[in-house]
Amino acid sequence: MALTDDVFDHLPDSDNPGWNHWNLKDDTLFNGAVMGKLITRRESEFCRLRMFPERKHENLQGIIHGAVTQSLIDIALFTTMHTVGTGNAGPSVTLEISTQFIGGGDPKRPLDAVAEIMRETGKLAFLRGVVEQDDDQVAAFSGIVRKFTPR
Repeated sequence: MALTDDVFDHLPDSDNPGWNHWNLKDDTLFNGAVMGKLITRRESEFCRLRMFPERKHENLQGIIHGAVTQSLIDIALFTTMHTVGTGNAGPSVTLEISTQFIGGGDPKRPLDAVAEIMRETGKLAFLRGVVEQDDDQVAAFSGIVRKFTPR
């Protein structure tokens, strides 16, 4: 059994047909405590990770805080590795994320990170993607993840 099966709930989401949960079973950890409900689906060679912004995700300008967007990107790297890559991304770590903020996120609409794997080796995964709300782009990103073998 993969580590993600032990700590994640990624069963189908009954409120959103075609989507699966991407939530830690322990909702007191970062993903659940800060980000809230996350859902995901595969779209060809891409993985879409969606969050539902709340008031706590806004900055003083009334838009989604950049740290929330950055957190969604980081989680999306692992979701993408699990969904379209070789599988278990649980014991891995982020080595690098490069983010270009393009526009402000609207807290009244779901925020999606859509990512793809550019290359995956035995120890590394290179990914890129965009954060969007419908046709509005919020950010572009690339990232490198170091894969570890469970002990």
